[in-house]
Amino acid sequence: MLIAFLIFIFLKPLSAQDRITGHNFASRSEVIAQNGMVATSHPLATQAALDILKKGGSAVDAAITANAMLGLMEPTGCGIGGDLFAIIWDAETQQLYGLNASGRSPKSLTREYYLEQGYELIPMFGALTVSVPGAVDGWFEMHNKFGKLDMATILKPAIDYGRNGFPVTELIAYYLERSVSRIGHYPNFRETYMPDGRMPAKGEIFKNPYLANTYEILAREGRDAFYKGDIARTIEAYIRENGGFLSYEDMAAHTSTWIEPVSTNYRGYDVWQLPPNGQGIAVLQMLNILEKYDIASMGLFSPEYIHLFTEAKKLAYEDRAWYYADMDFSPVPVQKLISKEYAAERRKLINPERAARRYEPGIPEGPNTVYLTVADKDGNMVSLIQSNYRGMGSGMTPPGLGFVIQNRGEGFTLQPDRFNTYEPGKRPFHTIIPGFITKDGQPYISFGVMGGDMQPQGHVQIVVNLVDFGMNLQEAGDAPRIYHTGSSEPTGQEMTDGGVLMLESGFPYEIIRELIQKGHRMQWTVGPFGGYQAIMWDKINEVYYGASESRKDGQAAGY
Repeated sequence: MLIAFLIFIFLKPLSAQDRITGHNFASRSEVIAQNGMVATSHPLATQAALDILKKGGSAVDAAITANAMLGLMEPTGCGIGGDLFAIIWDAETQQLYGLNASGRSPKSLTREYYLEQGYELIPMFGALTVSVPGAVDGWFEMHNKFGKLDMATILKPAIDYGRNGFPVTELIAYYLERSVSRIGHYPNFRETYMPDGRMPAKGEIFKNPYLANTYEILAREGRDAFYKGDIARTIEAYIRENGGFLSYEDMAAHTSTWIEPVSTNYRGYDVWQLPPNGQGIAVLQMLNILEKYDIASMGLFSPEYIHLFTEAKKLAYEDRAWYYADMDFSPVPVQKLISKEYAAERRKLINPERAARRYEPGIPEGPNTVYLTVADKDGNMVSLIQSNYRGMGSGMTPPGLGFVIQNRGEGFTLQPDRFNTYEPGKRPFHTIIPGFITKDGQPYISFGVMGGDMQPQGHVQIVVNLVDFGMNLQEAGDAPRIYHTGSSEPTGQEMTDGGVLMLESGFPYEIIRELIQKGHRMQWTVGPFGGYQAIMWDKINEVYYGASESRKDGQAAGY
């Protein structure tokens, strides 16, 4: 009998559900290494950053290398024409540091100008949507504080790939082609990205010598070459020629800001985000609301959990639309918004049996991105997110520089007397958020999820998957996701019909039926569920775990 049983086990056909480890939706097992770990959305960026770690570079050095590589190889998500946010665990001081490297609006552009030109919303593309690009200053701020290798060494991999070329992946080729119809008509865009008259196809070798030259200037001359040198003058001339207002003076006045991350405790884990002008505290608000429910007993594939998640999201996003803004201009009540007491009041509004069509913002008292994370042999960890917004940004492509400038100005509202109302010299509402988790005051997980307003929703689902559903680091990212859209927005649009709920493939149809019965409007979609990277520190075995997911081209690798 035993022999017959063993023959059956080893010879029977395997189904998709037969796995040695992990849930059937997991794309692979975790990566485990002792000395360092890198997780990015592009394998070549991961490998270049890993090489920097092996040369003795810090986690910050390797993160800058990865970001420079991604700006070259994934211009559909990021680049030095965009902004940057980071949360950094410093092993020496045993604390977290937050960096807001987002830029401000032109000082000579007023809200009245937009209104006089007939705009009700700030346009998506073109010169009137640009703000100062903050990423380069962010690199140098991080490097000055936590770097070990020189910038020439750090940027060399991206410079070499820019000159010699690299094969374009299938996903990036798809997004490059989609960009042409939206922004391909802007001056110098085609010269930079379509030198042969078309976008490169999957597998073709693409070069960007303009960007390689720009990186070389930064490596040789430092951050002032970007903000106070010829690069800034080129940007000013180009933007003004195309009807915009961003000036050399705006560039020269730019500064990044070191800020204190904020947190909430979710079932014994401290989840950290950066305060506004980003949307990170929406993660903390949603977790506070969900904490009092027995999520673990409901399970991932339950209409009860999906319904409560969606309603918590709606509540948090109404506050996001009203309160989240540049804190130098508006008194955002951060500590009240992320308090347990406030969550308890908001939680009372949820009907467990019925989807709300509209929530009002509370009254507390008193889009496409890249995410990467790096950990080094000394225990330092970097959670970094960087973006152009709307893929390739505004379409504004200054001549000879090799990058597009972001359209983050679109994040403002033109409505009067809102926290996020447009003003000169102000930082716009931002979607990109790095995440971090500590346990008992020690580093645990550095993580992020890309994708516009999906990001807080994705962060919450990662935490719930890890803490409530007991998934490992890879499974937590691979699990099918929930995405709700149509909430009120910081740009002024209001939610009036409950929005639209979308479930990624993997959820059974019976769930969809039950959610429709609860009043949710369901919709099929492909692609807006974000992309995820994460690194976890196992203090018992003293090893790093790395995870990256199949929704993008990502890779986690260590040594």
